[in-house]
Order: sequence, then structure tokens, then C-alpha cells
Amino acid sequence: MSPSRLLCIPIAAAVLLSVIGCTRSHRRPLIAIIIPSQDNPFFKAEADAASARARSLGYRVRVDSHDDDAYMQDNLVDAAIASGAAAIVLDNAGRDASISAVRRATRAGVPCFLIDRDIDATGIAKAQIIADNAQGARMVASEFARDIGPTGGDYAELLGIESDTNAQVRTRGFHTVLDRLPELHLVSAQSANWSQSEAFSKTEIILQSNADLRGIIAGNDTMALGAVAALRASGRTHIIITGFDGSPDALAAIRAGEMSATELQPALLIAYRAVDELNRFLRTGSTGEPELQIIPCDLVTHANVDDFVNFAKIR
Repeated sequence: MSPSRLLCIPIAAAVLLSVIGCTRSHRRPLIAIIIPSQDNPFFKAEADAASARARSLGYRVRVDSHDDDAYMQDNLVDAAIASGAAAIVLDNAGRDASISAVRRATRAGVPCFLIDRDIDATGIAKAQIIADNAQGARMVASEFARDIGPTGGDYAELLGIESDTNAQVRTRGFHTVLDRLPELHLVSAQSANWSQSEAFSKTEIILQSNADLRGIIAGNDTMALGAVAALRASGRTHIIITGFDGSPDALAAIRAGEMSATELQPALLIAYRAVDELNRFLRTGSTGEPELQIIPCDLVTHANVDDFVNFAKIR
């Protein structure tokens, strides 16, 4: 090989390395979005909204789910840190179990922005933006009681994952209202773990044991829709059903008269706000907002159902 060609080899290599280095240095920052599940419509909606907003602001996005498993969440947070993520948007796997993961990311220089569920600690996450589940639960419980009517009667409750903070807050909110009404009698409270299929099975059992059941109050729309399907299969469609979240399927069930009400948890608003604050923090070093931000929920009934679309209030 001629000396001139030998000289070209290191020069070409240097140029290639320079191009690679420039490409890497100019890659768009990565935002890691970690949610409980991509199968649940609420969690998918918040992830889709956060992803769309982040991409519109020039970020790359990666979405993962932890399945409400704190160990899996730890691994996903560690992977985000190792990937050089600029920030993490997290719907966490437990109020206490998630503290260490958020602290680890923060110490590694990866700020965390929590949505939907808070943690039992302040000063670690840059933002904790959550729906007012207590307020929402009281509102939908009041509507549930109104729809059953002044004569009252027997009712059942479908609860979410019992270790989930939102499940606990919602059931407390329900009972803040319902336990003060002596005409209402709780005959069964079953955990259906936020699952439509489990809610269907649990409702079948509840119906078999309670011939005079007047209503079922569910901790989320997915379980409420499972109850609706079980009532439809049994022919007992006169029973009052309420949910919580404001999912598109729940809105359709309200329009069809199969559900009485749900409570909109503003998933899109919360996701957009988290990404906007993340972007502001990365650019200026401050979100400009308090760490804990509690967003009100909205009651959805047959009278106002057309004011809502896909986890958002449109008018």
C-alpha cells in the first residue's frame, strides 16, 4: 500500500470519530416515562400525552411499565439513569416503595416528575402532580347515593389494588359520604385489582349472594365496566354503577345508560403539566411551581357527559 493511502487511514478514522462525536453530542435529550401499565386505558392515556408533549418540545421518549412492581420499577429507573436520561416522568409503584428509586435518580442528576401518585416524602422529586382523589371520591359517592334514591338499600364496592395509595384514598372518600347514610348498607367489598375481568368475576359472585342489590361503586372505570358486563350477562341491568377516571369506554357506558356516573381524573392535563415543568426545569433550573400540585376532579353524569373526551374536559 502506498504511503499516501496509509496516511488516509488515520485521517479517515479521525473524521469518522469526529462525526460520531458530533452526532452524539447533538442527540436530542431522552425523557424516560415510566407508568404502571400500558394495557390500562388511563395509564396509556397519560403516557401518550406525556410522550406527545415531550416530542413536540424536541425530546426523545422511551415509555416503560413497571406493573406495580417496585423491584421492576427500580430496574427501570436504573436503566433510565444508565441511558443518560435528562429526566424521568413517573407514575410510581407505591407511595413508600418508590422513595428510594426517586432519591437514587435525583442523586444521579436525573430529576423526577411524579404524576398520578405521590410519594411519602418531599424535597426529592421536582414535582408531584396528582388528582384530588379524595375530593373526586366524595363527589362520585354523593352522586351514587342520589341515584340509588332516598329509600336506600344494599350496595357493594369494588376496590383497586389494596396497596395502591389511590385505591385507599378513594375508598376512604367513598365512605366519608356513604357511611353517614343509614339507609345504605354495604353488603360486600371486594378487591378486583383495577382489572375488568376480575371485576366481572367478583360481580357475578356478589349478584348471586345479594338478590336485592341496588348499586355497585367501583374504584375505577375498568372495574365499573367489568361490573356492567356482569349485570348485562345476568339481566339485572337496573343496578346503579359508578366508576372513577373518566375513560372513553365509561363515557360511552354513561351515554348508553349502563353507568350512572364517573369522576374524571384529568390524566392529560397532569401529563402535559409534568412535561412542561420538566422542560422549564431543564432550561432554567426551576419549575416555577410548588412541588406538590393537586388537581381537582370533575363529576361526569348523563347530563354533562358530552363535555368530556379521552380523560379531558373540553368545555
